[in-house]
Amino acid sequence: MPRILQLLASPVHRYVGRPADGPAPAPPGELVEQVWIRSGLGVVGDRYFGRPAHRTASVTLIAQESLPAGADLTQLRRNVLTSGIAVDELVGRVLTLDSGDGPVSLRVHRAAPPCAWLDVVVAPGTWKAMRRRAGVRCEPLTEGVLRVGPVTVSVDD
Repeated sequence: MPRILQLLASPVHRYVGRPADGPAPAPPGELVEQVWIRSGLGVVGDRYFGRPAHRTASVTLIAQESLPAGADLTQLRRNVLTSGIAVDELVGRVLTLDSGDGPVSLRVHRAAPPCAWLDVVVAPGTWKAMRRRAGVRCEPLTEGVLRVGPVTVSVDD
């Protein structure tokens, strides 16, 4: 059964400057049990919420199956970590997730490329290994809540 494994709503950018300098400290509470998604705006409380330049990429998803062992959202900086959903194959489609509070629809616009920071925060070679499987950037079409746990999934064109 598909699941949402982790949710991240971080108000700050942690990867600023050069990777060799290391990331900024994580704010407390960026990993959460639920997130509120707002149509056209993104994840409430996230650093990209409501920013015009990020409206079509304000919610990011990544599949656990793509991650190196031990990696999680605090390192990858995506909003939603899934299991059992091939998110990288959904570009150009509408993904609808329902974790028990009603459906949330997301238009999957493009791949989310990995960054060089992954070689510092996960392990050397992670950046290259994650190419073409580092998740997707989505635009929220509807509003609602996503929670950690089982999720019902539908995909439309």
